[in-house]
Amino acid sequence: AVQITFDPQKITYEELLEIYWRQIDPTDPEGQFFDRGEPYQTAIFYHSEEQKDKAEKSKEMLSRSGRFAGPITTKILPAGTFYPAEEYHQDYYKKNPYHYALYRRGSGRDAFLEKHWVKKDRDELKKKLTEMQFQVTQNNATEPPFENQYWDNDKEGIYVDIVSGEPLFSSLDKYDSGSGWPSFTKPLEEGNIIEKIDYSHGMVRCEVRSKGADSHLGHLFNDGPAPGGRRYCINSAALRFIPKEDLEKEGYGRYAGLFK
Repeated sequence: AVQITFDPQKITYEELLEIYWRQIDPTDPEGQFFDRGEPYQTAIFYHSEEQKDKAEKSKEMLSRSGRFAGPITTKILPAGTFYPAEEYHQDYYKKNPYHYALYRRGSGRDAFLEKHWVKKDRDELKKKLTEMQFQVTQNNATEPPFENQYWDNDKEGIYVDIVSGEPLFSSLDKYDSGSGWPSFTKPLEEGNIIEKIDYSHGMVRCEVRSKGADSHLGHLFNDGPAPGGRRYCINSAALRFIPKEDLEKEGYGRYAGLFK
């Protein structure tokens, strides 16, 4: 078992459950992949009735999703005393990266997760998103300048990830860069943005992606206005705009105070 200490202001219990489901085969009652027997059976150990209710609801939602052919057999049990394993078990994948990689690849775990999560997620996104939204967020495409939804949007509100809904940018930090794409001086939530080096098209640029959905958003340049000098050049197709009057209704009420 693994004991997790988390800050609910940064990640919710429901999000932890979602991450957990994406690491296991919840339909196997006898173990996990190569590892068989009771010590390897999957389980969620709750510390409160609230956690129990959320875990059961999460399990039910997964069962109804139709993602897996068989029933979800992961048990939901009350947490008992936690006994830390010996030191050599801690961070084993970091201490023994080569052996761990061989084991994981040979176990079939990655192939299973690819089949049931990655491929199905992309298939679902193709149905949910427009062709441009899919190509931008999933295949790192770039939409045409001046021919996109938000490049000249001057309404007050926030911009969220089109896939996950995670808050990304605010109209308070948006400006007209003349580029033909929405431009921002900074993110609304720094923790929801990932910056990566992009070597595509014979250039070296800083790519901007969302942390939760791993959507391609655009690029970061150092030609923005003072004092920061940063320009987040973002594709409209990667965004959904929430006007200030709809923040409460859409579940983003904590940002309403920014526009008063």
